[in-house]
Amino acid sequence: MDSAILDLKRVDAYLGTHLKGYRGPLEAKKFEVGQSNPTFELKTPENSYVLRRKPPGVLLKSAHAVDREFRVQSALAESDVPVPKMLLLCEDDDVIGSAFYVMEHLDGRTFLEPTMLGERTETRTAIIDEMNRVLAALHKVDIDSVGLSDYGPPGSYFERQIGRWTKQFRASETTQIPDMDALIEALTNATPKDDGQRTLVHGDYRIDNLMFEKQGTRCLGVLDWELSTIGHPFADLAAVIMQWQMPPGKEGRGLSGIDRSSLGLPSDQAFIDQYCERRDLPGIDNFGFYLAFNFFRMAAILQGVYKRALDGNASDPKRAQIFGSYVPKFAQRGLTALGRG
Repeated sequence: MDSAILDLKRVDAYLGTHLKGYRGPLEAKKFEVGQSNPTFELKTPENSYVLRRKPPGVLLKSAHAVDREFRVQSALAESDVPVPKMLLLCEDDDVIGSAFYVMEHLDGRTFLEPTMLGERTETRTAIIDEMNRVLAALHKVDIDSVGLSDYGPPGSYFERQIGRWTKQFRASETTQIPDMDALIEALTNATPKDDGQRTLVHGDYRIDNLMFEKQGTRCLGVLDWELSTIGHPFADLAAVIMQWQMPPGKEGRGLSGIDRSSLGLPSDQAFIDQYCERRDLPGIDNFGFYLAFNFFRMAAILQGVYKRALDGNASDPKRAQIFGSYVPKFAQRGLTALGRG
């Protein structure tokens, strides 16, 4: 364990004072997945927990807001959206160098790729259907009744997000990327009028951010809420489709070129139609915009990861360097989704 990432003695002392029922000694293991907020499995002789913290070093303003992750998951505890139980939030940077929270450790399984190789056809079909069901349930949450009406500002979500991520991209820009400049301009000009839909959105909804039963297909928890806010639900839906348009394998984790029917996986349109049915929507116009928006946002996120690697603050520096090379590719895919590439 790298003591510069997590000081076990300080964590053990803090949990012993602030977490009911906690008893050490404490061991920790860093999860390999995740580039933004370092996440650890904490083990004691009696229990397992998960700790998620801000990364060390100088950070972009409003990024890595673990307090927001803690708040939204706490609010969803009694909803139809499965989330881990939140146990403790520490906003005192003096404890381990940055804010962190502790939640229950879910005993389930995750799938890094939507192909889910090794699973039965009917299992794949059921898991993707469950993924669709949970997404629709998320967008049906009454934000007023769960206390999240102020979780995001009013106004056009896409105008706000394009502005925010353009600023984040510019703040971490290391070289000029013409396609990214073109995509920012094109999205700004193509933003649809606000249609009044205002829901809780996850911001990074994909299969590897969901945990399922070990021996079943029920979702146990939606994870990684760093990008969550109040916004437009189609951004989450298009995030799923964006991921599927990537190449299969460890890096792309997509379904491009895959014979989906043979694996029991739906087409993009079938997944969209299923979602619309669950939300009683007639359909979605201008889906290319929502898809392009997701490619743009992911490009901006990857640029930030790459910049942190250059600054020495990345959770996984080697992978972060690789991700930096993806930024122009995502920008080009965004232009293609808009019909501009």
